[in-house]
Amino acid sequence: MQKLVLGVVFIPLLGAAINGLFCWKTRRKAHWIAVPAIAIPAVLAFMILLRVMKGERFDHVLYWWIALGGLKIPVGFLVDELSAMMMSMVTFIATWIHIYSIGYMDHEDDISYARYFTYLNLFVFFMLILVAANNYLLMFVGWEGVGLCSYLLIGYWYEKISAANAGMKAFITNRIGDFGFTIALFLIYKHLGSLIFHDVFALAHELSVPLATLITLLLFMGATGKSAQIPLYVWLPDAMEGPTPVSSLIHAATMVTAGVYMIARSHALFNVAPFTMEVVAVVGAATAMFAASMALVNNDLKRVLAFSTVSQLGYMFVGVGVGAYAAGIFHLFTHAFFKGLMFLCAGSVMHALHGELDMQKMGGLINKMKITGITFIIGALAIAGVPPLAGFWSKDSILHHAFVSGHKVVWFIGTVTAGMTAFYMFRLIFLTFFGEPRDKHLYEHAHENPPVMTIPLIVLAVGSVLAGLLALAPNGGFEGFINRIMRTAHEMVTHGAEHAGGHESGLALIIISVAVAVMGIFLAYSMYIKRVPDPVTMAQRFRPIYLVLYNRYWVDELYFALFINPTVGISRHVLWKIVDVLIIDGIVNGVAGLCSLIGSVVRRIQTGYIPDYAWLVIIGVVIVCGLKILL
Repeated sequence: MQKLVLGVVFIPLLGAAINGLFCWKTRRKAHWIAVPAIAIPAVLAFMILLRVMKGERFDHVLYWWIALGGLKIPVGFLVDELSAMMMSMVTFIATWIHIYSIGYMDHEDDISYARYFTYLNLFVFFMLILVAANNYLLMFVGWEGVGLCSYLLIGYWYEKISAANAGMKAFITNRIGDFGFTIALFLIYKHLGSLIFHDVFALAHELSVPLATLITLLLFMGATGKSAQIPLYVWLPDAMEGPTPVSSLIHAATMVTAGVYMIARSHALFNVAPFTMEVVAVVGAATAMFAASMALVNNDLKRVLAFSTVSQLGYMFVGVGVGAYAAGIFHLFTHAFFKGLMFLCAGSVMHALHGELDMQKMGGLINKMKITGITFIIGALAIAGVPPLAGFWSKDSILHHAFVSGHKVVWFIGTVTAGMTAFYMFRLIFLTFFGEPRDKHLYEHAHENPPVMTIPLIVLAVGSVLAGLLALAPNGGFEGFINRIMRTAHEMVTHGAEHAGGHESGLALIIISVAVAVMGIFLAYSMYIKRVPDPVTMAQRFRPIYLVLYNRYWVDELYFALFINPTVGISRHVLWKIVDVLIIDGIVNGVAGLCSLIGSVVRRIQTGYIPDYAWLVIIGVVIVCGLKILL
């Protein structure tokens, strides 16, 4: 299995290196390198997954990276049920995003085209390092690598100030979360003596509850940055400044899922810290509803999907927070299909409308873009939780586990959020694809995109329909497969379900969830197709609430007022004008001035006249003789 694992991880790096070093040569042919560099690992990852399904495992040290005293860190890879699934999902989704990019990025100049595919390959490489690593430090390399690549890809069109700022915002926000992750790694090594997973997890039960709580809270701090949870979610909506396939890759299969994966991988630590588990579940539920509320009134096609991603990530954190790690990972898996699909559909609309994103200018596009429209509807049905599509199985599993484990408030918030999700997604569908065109010029120029862009939509649409059916597979389905390595969490949730009468309540919870989703879709239909009630009238009637949601609760403005502006002010007026100019420059310039003064005095002694030097010698002799007599 070692050769398969090395192929999966390092072939994308080879693709990035070839296009990066020889971009002047590959130019418009860069995709001939980049696409196979992901498609081949996708095939290899599937082969690995089949072997893992038969019971094989792989935990191998490739070589020792750091060996310093007691600190021993390898470059090693762990392949089990969790990492095999993640590698397969990442490479499969990324392959179709790469193919789609051939059509979407066809307007780029030659060098930029190669640069784009270089970044994309590099992004996938670092994500694979993250999910395949067998120790925390190597995972952190991948963790930081996807952060770097997100900066490069979000700010890909760096000539635009907004894109450059968005890239910096993502990078800096993630550094805040990563500070907590780093401190957690120091504490793990100090108290457990290793950063290798099997060593850490074997000793996790020896940690005291307060210490385990501190470590896991710091790990969760890192996850809130990478997976865009309150309070570090603010970078994700602005990440829409990058090319749309990048948004699909970041939001569906790679960077934003890293925090959820890390907590699931670290389940042995989190099981020792029940308080942290509660924090994770509560923050996830709050983020899910908070982000969904902002999506209700937003008119930017991609930003609605961005807020949707933040909200769905909240569901995943609810799953891992209530101990249903496999349910959270199942939603991560299904979400990759329908969210990747919807972002590519949004890119298809943009490509056809020359970059337009305002849904209020669209309408009736289903007549011009049937493949895009139908696949977008499939994605919307999946995320709304309509059976039997993928989102129904994974979302309802999370809500079920939350309810039967005693988290009734979390379940209620998740259920209400499900209704909000159905409403804003079909608001998007009805405004974009149905009704009368609101901008005739845009409508007249709309057209379906070439097969290189529509075939990935069809493939991901099929995945959005079928992926959830893995819940019905033998031996517990998808969750049973993941729970092979998470028996502690699985037993805890199962016990909670039996204690709360979970088997009897399951059908009722499903009916409630589906009913709420149908109500959300029906309300969107009434408001945006039948215009009863009229959305403009509703916005005016509830104007204060509308303004709060439309302005995103003024969180960015609050962060500027509390953190950014004071930091800039202190930097400018204290660190620069006082510390730098007055103190540091003052000391340096003062020393220079003193040296200049001494030099000017000494310079007067050096007259160049021999009589002056003779007098100085005589004076010196007299002084020395006088001192000798006196002493």
